Amino acid sequence: MSIGLLITLAIVAVVLIYVMVVYNGLVNLKHGVAKAWSNIDVLLKQRHDELPKLVEVCKQYMGFEKDTLERVTAARSAVFAARERSDVAQVGAAEGVLRAGLGNLFALAESYPELKADQQFKQLRDRISQLENAIADRRELYNDTVNLNNVRIEQFPDLIVARLFAFGTRPLLEFSAEETKDLDLRQLFN
Repeated sequence: MSIGLLITLAIVAVVLIYVMVVYNGLVNLKHGVAKAWSNIDVLLKQRHDELPKLVEVCKQYMGFEKDTLERVTAARSAVFAARERSDVAQVGAAEGVLRAGLGNLFALAESYPELKADQQFKQLRDRISQLENAIADRRELYNDTVNLNNVRIEQFPDLIVARLFAFGTRPLLEFSAEETKDLDLRQLFN
């Protein structure tokens, strides 16, 4: 065997090992993103199951606040539909509307002392608040994982392996501006 052939084989072996390491890292990131989304999906399902109970309890006390209850119900349906399609962007938009609706609902509940005192309402409000906090935490983890995935796929020389094996970027879970704007309490009570 000639020295040139040995050098060529060594270079090919190093390149193959490098490609395998990069490929395995990208696979790991891809599955990390899927796992992070799955964690959010579980929490969204749990909250999805709690919201009809909350709306029913509120209906008993808030008969004339039908518009708020209908908005929460419609937003819940939009989140569910987007989640079923695995449309991360639409989940984010629908989540913003739902969170704004829940904020309105909880703010309106303040003007109903009987509702605020209702034990079932308190439990549901606390449970939904816990789920909201958990969703926010999981959203942060998901977005961090997606960011790692997307950066790695765009970095040279990893992008060569990513394109070779069709690894793609993933969308961040971003909520609409509705979630981040301040709640106008005066508008709710007029």
